Amino acid sequence: MKPREVVVNDLMQSGFRYWLTEPEGRNFHPDFRPELSPRQMLELGVFGGRYLTDCRAEFPASWFEKAKLCHERHDPALNFFGVLASQPLALWRARGWIHEDDPRGWFQWYCRYYAGRRCGDDERQIRRWRAIRRHIAQLECNCDYGDLQCRPRQRQALLQWAYDSRRM
Repeated sequence: MKPREVVVNDLMQSGFRYWLTEPEGRNFHPDFRPELSPRQMLELGVFGGRYLTDCRAEFPASWFEKAKLCHERHDPALNFFGVLASQPLALWRARGWIHEDDPRGWFQWYCRYYAGRRCGDDERQIRRWRAIRRHIAQLECNCDYGDLQCRPRQRQALLQWAYDSRRM
């Protein structure tokens, strides 16, 4: 694949540049096996529909064809489980979880990684993704398989980290 430069101009980044060096959705780190693509996540309903509303031009249009988005506000009703399962971005910044290249957080990193970007923050983000698995064990211990009403906030949080909690 010939590397392709992406130039970002949105509300959070102006003139930011990165390179796509891998084919979309392929050649992931062996420890990183997300169950959902960004397109699937957006179609299911994540982050109250507010995520990526001002930066659609950066990603393939197909990702947004059936996306549940709300440009005006964060609307938990748009989430697959209809609940709030996100922390404010300010909290993520205060805890040092936000890398300057991806000011919107993990999902922005994942969208760019899925699109083919590889960067110096990949290992940290993959470690964070793996750490979220602890919620899977809690669902398995406390919920009957397929009971989507059991622990909806945890299930929504897992969806927002590309784990398909509908299959648990």
